[in-house]
Formats: sequence, C-alpha cells, structure tokens
Amino acid sequence: MGNQQSGKQQTALANSVLAYAEHIADPSVLMPAIRAIAQKHTSVNIRPEQYLIVGEHLIASIGEVLGDAATPAILEAWTIAYDQLAGILSGHEAELYREHTLKPGGWAGWRLFKVMRKETESAEICSFYLSPADGGKVALHQPGQYISVKLLLPALKMNQIRQYSISSAPSEDYYRISVKRETNPESGLNGMISHQLHDAVETGSIVEVSAPSGNFMLPEMINTPLVFISGGVGVTPFMSMIEHLVNQQKPLPITWIHGCRNESVHAFKGRMKELSKKYSSLKTYIFYDQCSENNRCEQVYEGHPDIDKIGDLATDPGTTFFICGPGPFIQKQFKDLRDKGVDIKNIFFEEFGPQLLHLN
Repeated sequence: MGNQQSGKQQTALANSVLAYAEHIADPSVLMPAIRAIAQKHTSVNIRPEQYLIVGEHLIASIGEVLGDAATPAILEAWTIAYDQLAGILSGHEAELYREHTLKPGGWAGWRLFKVMRKETESAEICSFYLSPADGGKVALHQPGQYISVKLLLPALKMNQIRQYSISSAPSEDYYRISVKRETNPESGLNGMISHQLHDAVETGSIVEVSAPSGNFMLPEMINTPLVFISGGVGVTPFMSMIEHLVNQQKPLPITWIHGCRNESVHAFKGRMKELSKKYSSLKTYIFYDQCSENNRCEQVYEGHPDIDKIGDLATDPGTTFFICGPGPFIQKQFKDLRDKGVDIKNIFFEEFGPQLLHLN
C-alpha cells in the first residue's frame, strides 16, 4: 500500500477513535460511519494484524500530543477505546471478506484483471473495461459501488491505490470504471495516478483490483420515484444505477439532472440519450457552465444545476434523491432540496474527492 493511501486510512481511523471515545456510552450512533470505514478498509485489503501496528503508533502520538498530561491511566483508557473500536471494525471487515468470497465469482484481497477495452468518453474521461486475467467470472456488484485499483507509479517506484465507481450495470464478465484525467497542478498523486491510467494503461494491461465495496448504492427493492443529481465525473455511479434500472425495466419515474463545464467534457452524452429513448419514464436535464447556441437548441440549460428551473421535479415524500459530485456541488444541491421541504432521510450522497461533508 502506498504511503499516502496508508496515511489517509490511519487519519480516518484516528478520527474514528476520537468519535468512538466521545460516544463510548452509546457507540451505536456511530454504526453508519463504522460500516462505511469497514467498506473502505476491505476495499484496500486491511487485515486485523495491521490494527496492532496502527494502534501502537496512534497511542504513541497521543502521548506526544498530551505531553506531561499523558498519564499511564489516560493512555490505558485510550488504548482500551482503540482496542474496542478495532475489534468492532475487524469484526465487520471479517464478515465483509466472507461475503465477498461466498458470492459467485467473488474473492477477497487483490485479484489480477486485464483491460479488455479502453474508450474515450469525453475530453477528460476515459473508460476501462476490466475482466479477470484468469478468464473467470466476477461477482455482481450493487449499482453505485466502487472497486479499488492498485497501480505501480514508476516515478515513485511504489504502488498506489484509488477507488473508482463502477460505471456499468452489473455483469458477470467485467467491471467498467471511468476515470477523469486530473489537470489541476495541485492534484499531486491523484493527478499522477489518473495520468498513468490514461497514458500508460492500455488494452491488454494488467492491474490489481479489489472486490466491489461501498454503501452508496441502489437498494435492491427500490420502488419510489427517483431523482439523480450529478456533477462532472459524479455521473459514473449513476450510469451503473440507471443502466441497471433500464435493463430490469423497473416501472419507476426517474429524473436525472447532470451538470458539467461544457459539451466537450460531458461524458456518456450519447448513452444518456439512448437510455432516455429506451426507458420512457426517464427524464434528463442537462446543465453546462458554457452553453453554445446549438446546446440551447438541444434544450441544455446554462449555468450550474438548479432544481428551481425544473418545474415538474418530484419532491413529494415518496421520492428518493441521490447526489454525486465534488463537495461544494453536493452542499448546494442538498441545501436546495432541504429548502424545498425534502426530508433529509430521503437524500443520499457520495462525495468525489476528500470526504469532508457532514450534512444534516
């Protein structure tokens, strides 16, 4: 595991220990966060023995921060809290690993996959169709889940791991991920990894992949009207969800609102039109920051996605909302829905980028 990815996992775990200590009398309130962390840990193949190493360093760091206040009793209390949380997490993770291996085509840990196809989806997003190198099948994912991909970065001479949403409907034969090329000079390792995928990973290349994980997914028995709101590369999990609903011919009203900078970076534009024609109850609304006259003729809205511009948007109590994109995008859409009276219990979101949001 690369140093940066390992550091992120340790930071997340340290924050979890603090939260656990604050709610130690009733840790059940933390179960949603614990389940999400367990999903992340299994996606990068965290094992129980690694908790011992992280725990030693974490308690040592607490001692350094507290200084003279770090009495043996205080450090022992933090050690007990950490050990309890590590036990809960490793228990959840053991069950997830077991579930992964019991699924037809499933596995735990890392598995070699071959790039069967590589396709350009927009000026900055490329799709990779990944199938097991051993010719076997893959476990069916829940639409909305992600896989982890481990790559060697030659410039750093080390492996790095990143999670990517599966952008295709469930299949026994392959997973499709759709990766944005990072152009921000401050993107650091994220930019290096996306460039490595775009520039060096070709048809026939081999990568290591973990089993599908994640809690941001389409419920199996969903039967409510659905509204999907995506920004930029946040389109990817919704491709999986909507393709699945279309394939299943679920008789559900679906509204899909998508925004991006302009037509050149609009990934899956043609596929969205195909799905709308194939599934009569799917309505799509497109927003571009930069709109051409031709775009306006195609009824593309100018500006950022704005639910107030969609007169027939369903916001009744029976509607379920999914939002995916960068943090500021999600914050705006979440606030707009809440201001319209939508119950926040019916709003689900996935943040692309650092996980910073705590909306309520």
